[in-house]
Amino acid sequence: MYSARRNDYDVTDTVQVSSSTAVGEAVERLFHASWPGASFERVARAFDDFEKLFAGRMPGYHGVDTVYHDRQHTLDMTLAMARLLSGYEQSHGAGDKLDFERATMGLVTSLFHDAGYIRETSDHEHRNGAEFTLYHVTRSARFLARYLPTLGMEDWVPVATRIVHFTGYEVQFDQIHLADPLDRRVGHLLGTADMIAQMADRCYLEKCRDRLYPEFVLGGVATNDQAPGMLRTRYSSGLDLLRQTPQFFEEVRSRRLDGEFARAYRYVEPLFEGHNPYMDAIQQNLAYLQQILRTESWPMLRRNPPCFTAQTQPLQNIRSLMLGHLKTVWTRA
Repeated sequence: MYSARRNDYDVTDTVQVSSSTAVGEAVERLFHASWPGASFERVARAFDDFEKLFAGRMPGYHGVDTVYHDRQHTLDMTLAMARLLSGYEQSHGAGDKLDFERATMGLVTSLFHDAGYIRETSDHEHRNGAEFTLYHVTRSARFLARYLPTLGMEDWVPVATRIVHFTGYEVQFDQIHLADPLDRRVGHLLGTADMIAQMADRCYLEKCRDRLYPEFVLGGVATNDQAPGMLRTRYSSGLDLLRQTPQFFEEVRSRRLDGEFARAYRYVEPLFEGHNPYMDAIQQNLAYLQQILRTESWPMLRRNPPCFTAQTQPLQNIRSLMLGHLKTVWTRA
């Protein structure tokens, strides 16, 4: 159903998720449909600032250079978040609805949930944002703590800096303490949007092999030193990462999507007459991957989608860094 969609469009092939303008307009329509008369000004300003930050036009920052967690990923995720928020509103009565200010906080947090990957211009140690992988969410929380007051949203800092951790693995979910259950629900929507948007990407499989693996290498996820002279390898290659992807999804679905997040992905369904284009696209990706794994027909992964970073040759740059890092690691081992 969704196989014919364009590489940088959403699951419905109607919104260009490489364009801040296109996604901003789509999010605004959903926002006004759910909260008629509410001001969209803060979200609109956040879209402008997101574009400046990721393009390298915000003072003090280099711009995004991670090739998997690029501008398209964040915009795709933010569109999914807006749909989840809107569907949630349609599915609940007055006592459980989210007010527009809480929704605004959720959307702004979406736009900057991966800000922690972006290097500061004063940083002369790190060569690529992927090196922050293991603690990028904490860095994103710090960015939000600085940024939200510029929108007049300083009261939301304690919430936003906690719920952003629903998108990562740095803080156990039972350690994310929130006083209002509605704030936790926004966190569940945020974590859900992050997972379903990336796994429903038309080029998810190629991006895992060619882009996520290099990020994992630079971030110390693919290989790491457990002790001096003891090297642990979790993913030996991009293909090895794909071989482990079906098990990864089953764990994500059990522990996160169906577990802590309480099947929040179903809240897109009121917008699509009961259908769920994200979960459909994820299952399609996984079925295609299983076919490849059965036959070892790796040439079936032939898509080469554009990469939306602040660099002119981002894929060449990160591959060079990855190879240099691996050479150093194996020499040391």
